[in-house]
Amino acid sequence: MTTLLKLLVWLLRIVVFVGLFGLAIKNSGPVELRFFLEQSWTAPISVVILAVFAIGVGVGLTAALGVFLRPQRGADRGPG
Repeated sequence: MTTLLKLLVWLLRIVVFVGLFGLAIKNSGPVELRFFLEQSWTAPISVVILAVFAIGVGVGLTAALGVFLRPQRGADRGPG
């Protein structure tokens, strides 16, 4: 039974990947990002979305880093 479940999970992953890949291909038109002081950057919209996602992941990991690196109070102490 677990083999069938693994097969279904992989089929779902393939369907989601093909769907998102097709969406990225169909929406590959250029988009212009305008910054301050008349600066601009032109790139495909899928690249911009990927860059924004990567920046969000980086900010989220940086925000959570304090929780992961915080020393555990009392965990290193012996009994008594």
